[in-house]
Amino acid sequence: MKRFLLATVALAALAAPAAAADLATKYPVKAVAVPVFSWTGFYIGANAGYGGDKFNYDLSYLAVPVTSASITSSGWFVGGQLGYNYQFANNVVVGLETDIQWADISGTVAIGPYSAGSSVDYFGTIRARLGYAFDRFLPYITGGAAYGRTSTDVTCITCVGVTGNATTSWGWTLGGGVEYAITNNWTLKAEYLYVDLGNANNIASFAGYSIDNDTKFNSIKVGVNYKF
Repeated sequence: MKRFLLATVALAALAAPAAAADLATKYPVKAVAVPVFSWTGFYIGANAGYGGDKFNYDLSYLAVPVTSASITSSGWFVGGQLGYNYQFANNVVVGLETDIQWADISGTVAIGPYSAGSSVDYFGTIRARLGYAFDRFLPYITGGAAYGRTSTDVTCITCVGVTGNATTSWGWTLGGGVEYAITNNWTLKAEYLYVDLGNANNIASFAGYSIDNDTKFNSIKVGVNYKF
């Protein structure tokens, strides 16, 4: 009896691998594919950063150029953005983004008989984006239109008088950045933009003198987006 039981156990042990192989052939286990992250969709977010470069002033007398001066501008800004991305051909991502920032990018200079000070009160952009996705990591370039409000106050040093105005002007912007998806909905980004808001003509005038202001600046910002 004991020998019969031992023989039965040995036979079962030999048959088990063959049975398992037969089951694996009849009922193969399907591999579960890990979902690939997609950048397609709308998003909204917030940003903060630092900007500055130069305010360029041109001084004229009776419309004849007299002298010019440049000052270093700098300051912080904070704002928000919204946009849409579309991913195709596996890795290419195109998108459109608009943003607006409240800013204090300012500086002051003496030019001729004047002391002039300017500040960018706010600026925004409407930009196209083009990137190449490495799964959750997206480097991109961007460019488009820019707008902003520049306030300027001018004081006459050798005479009595103070004047100023604020001009909202349009220009252009160009830059690039990187974005990383930390979850399927939340992304972090860092971005550089060069912004040129163009020239504000005849911002101030005293006794035949006039000053024009040209506003350009660099900006570096970090932001967070929620992707729908």
